[in-house]
Amino acid sequence: MREALAAAVSRHFRAAATIEDLSRQSGGASRQTWSFDAVADGRHHALILRRDPPAKAKTDREQSVAIDRAIEFRVLRAAYDAGVRAPEPLFELGAADGLGDAYVMRRVDGTAIARKLLRDAPYAEARSRIAGQLGAIAAAIHATDPATLPPLQRREAADHIAGLRRSLDQLGHPQPVFELALTWLDRRKPPPLDTPVLVHGDYRTGNYLADASGVTAILDWELAHLGDPLEDLGWLCVKSWRFGAIDKPAGGFGSREELWAAYERAGGRKVDPGRAHWWEVFGTVHWGIICLNQAWKHLSGSIKSMEHAAIGRRAVETEVDLLQLLKSAG
Repeated sequence: MREALAAAVSRHFRAAATIEDLSRQSGGASRQTWSFDAVADGRHHALILRRDPPAKAKTDREQSVAIDRAIEFRVLRAAYDAGVRAPEPLFELGAADGLGDAYVMRRVDGTAIARKLLRDAPYAEARSRIAGQLGAIAAAIHATDPATLPPLQRREAADHIAGLRRSLDQLGHPQPVFELALTWLDRRKPPPLDTPVLVHGDYRTGNYLADASGVTAILDWELAHLGDPLEDLGWLCVKSWRFGAIDKPAGGFGSREELWAAYERAGGRKVDPGRAHWWEVFGTVHWGIICLNQAWKHLSGSIKSMEHAAIGRRAVETEVDLLQLLKSAG
């Protein structure tokens, strides 16, 4: 792998390159992230390789919603060029490189570990900024010119509900709380917008980097699509992504109102609280059904994994969250 990567980097920088400190980053059992340094023509480059290994088998969820690396690269390029706080994408790798579907981007400083951001002393000042920063960055994502984007699926509320119902039906076990929530969502689904926008699709704490100054880069663009901008804001506010700071709905760092105000100040459309609540309920159902699917993979023996089992146990947390959300909605 090191030799193939060195050849690709050399081709990009038009100078012989050596690869140093190549290491696989945690997370992503199949969609891999590798950190490395490249030295070319006397210059040092801190880089990241995003990679799908050759002949990787995709899960059902990946087949239905995740974009491939070539599309992800173009989405990231469009967002970066539009001024979104994201890593700079540099170049794609080809089939001849032998590394699978992959691209290279610049490495950005910061941590994505929620526990550190929410509790450690070096991030104390950043904690007061992150909610507002996330609102402003979301507005920039949603303002990305559609003409600069590659072809992306358009997914509206009805599409999302149908997908979750299919996923739940495949489990073959009664899930009354999730069925209740899906019925609630279906009866109250917001009408599609005339003009859909770029939606990140996984906009939450854990999927961005931050340092002592706050958010440095938005990561993990493989679920990007066209749709309702409030999908991103609702997903960020799902209780599971607060990592214990349950009194601060905006990713564990601030209030919904603080997030929405920053979003609007940065040029985002005015937030309808009722529509935002719908997407928060949807996000909670979505995460809960993902948890159920992870549990099923472990229990069925298709993927024996304590990580899958542990995530599966969290489905019951989302059931409690859903009942509280539905009660507050009246």
